[in-house]
Amino acid sequence: MNGSKPKLVFISPVFLFPNDAGGKIRSTNILRGLKGGAFHVTLLSAATPEQARRWSKEIAGVCDEFVPWQPAPHRPMWRRAFDLLGSLPVNVANDRTRPGMDAVRKLAQRPDIDLMVFDFVHSAVLRPAVLRARSTCFTHNVEAEIFARHAQQARGPHRRWLWSSQHAKMAQFEGDALRSFDSVIAVSERDARFFKDAYQVAESYAIPTGVDLDFFSYQDPPAVDAATPPTVVFTGSMDWAANIDGIQFFLGQVWPAVLAARPEARFVIVGRNPPASLQALARSTSNVEFTGFVDDVRTYVHKAHAFVIPLLVGGGTRIKAFEAMAMGCPVVSTAIGIEGLEAEKDVHYLERDDPSAMADAVLRLLADGALRDGLARRARQLVEERFGHEKAARVFEDICLRTLALPAAAQAA
Repeated sequence: MNGSKPKLVFISPVFLFPNDAGGKIRSTNILRGLKGGAFHVTLLSAATPEQARRWSKEIAGVCDEFVPWQPAPHRPMWRRAFDLLGSLPVNVANDRTRPGMDAVRKLAQRPDIDLMVFDFVHSAVLRPAVLRARSTCFTHNVEAEIFARHAQQARGPHRRWLWSSQHAKMAQFEGDALRSFDSVIAVSERDARFFKDAYQVAESYAIPTGVDLDFFSYQDPPAVDAATPPTVVFTGSMDWAANIDGIQFFLGQVWPAVLAARPEARFVIVGRNPPASLQALARSTSNVEFTGFVDDVRTYVHKAHAFVIPLLVGGGTRIKAFEAMAMGCPVVSTAIGIEGLEAEKDVHYLERDDPSAMADAVLRLLADGALRDGLARRARQLVEERFGHEKAARVFEDICLRTLALPAAAQAA
């Protein structure tokens, strides 16, 4: 350990700004909470000079030192298809770039570095064979579980084979990678137990899902009136397969029943890069709007009467659920959409998996102001008491300090 504070390096294979995905939001909030605490924090990530200049203020707010590497050129889909033949899962292979590997190796050789935090298990592909410093992996999901769920939901034997093949590769990679770290930090107790039981990870810990309670300020749900017609909202990156599957499910099996009862209802989907196929599906129904990327989701959520999380596939925890609860928008979710979050159904949110039951729950929220207000206020109280991002950062910091204090035998294991 060197100097007055131990030095922590946080390695992100993607540039964290803008915060347009759940993983970026979570990592940014953790870093923001770590800065000024027990560690001197270095952020090491892919970033172009233009990104570093444009987001310099935000970068300075999350670290004491920023070390970028040049991102690899975008690879067309036809070239990425060849990764299907390799031993690595396709999303891991995409993160294995020479500039990234060189940057991690160079920093890892510095004698003053005490702890290296690899963000997402994918970033383990950048790790050198030997590390001087202690190491931990910050896992946002059980990645193999996501592939397994895609295989279960896939239509047709070829798609099932593809997802099953990727699941097998990810299970092998994920287990091997996580066992190579001194500790693993999960985003739920469920995931932490899985890593211990399935992968024999000895030091596996969980942090709470944190939300910025000041930024995502509370407002009572709006009344349904001429100025604010009944509105349902979803937020999330629309280039992520799980979100695409979930919105296909909602548009195809839930939304028609909502419209049949409330033809004036609106569904607003807030998120970057919606695929053409999903936009075509939306055009085949009524009152559906894709916003694309927006700088601030709060305006859209505060104008809505229900926030839906219709996910059939996923892993880790969905930070969007607590953001909606913090803002006062009542949540309707599938079990997978709310998985890993310590909230009580029918008290803090409505949980429905069956399409007709989900439609009924949405319609209840559109019709019943007292139900909206009750769910919203109880949910906000829950996140205030237990899930502020500062608390999550303090737990994260404590795990990092415990990792530094592990006996030498545990480090060598």
